[in-house]
Amino acid sequence: MIFTTTPSVENREIVRYCGVVTGEAIIGANIFSDMFAKVRDIVGGRAGAYEKALQTARGEAFADLEHEAKDAGANAVIGIDLDYEVIGETGSMLMVSISGTAVELR
Repeated sequence: MIFTTTPSVENREIVRYCGVVTGEAIIGANIFSDMFAKVRDIVGGRAGAYEKALQTARGEAFADLEHEAKDAGANAVIGIDLDYEVIGETGSMLMVSISGTAVELR
């Protein structure tokens, strides 16, 4: 499966548009990750727990996107858009949503 943010794939012809496909993943950040992230905000550095959570969510969202595209008969998804959001009453949930156009390439 080819994934691209561009509207086409170089040297490949789009022979069929299969429709818009999406993938979403929502994961919770636990209290210890939140606590250490606040410490990192004060002293500086990367928030590894949040980075890992985002990587996990992004991987799950791409897996959903690929599954939906395959079900539509596509072999590529073009025009991909990634969105990241913090949701929930306390902002303790991380959401990754991905959308694009499933296509069949020759």
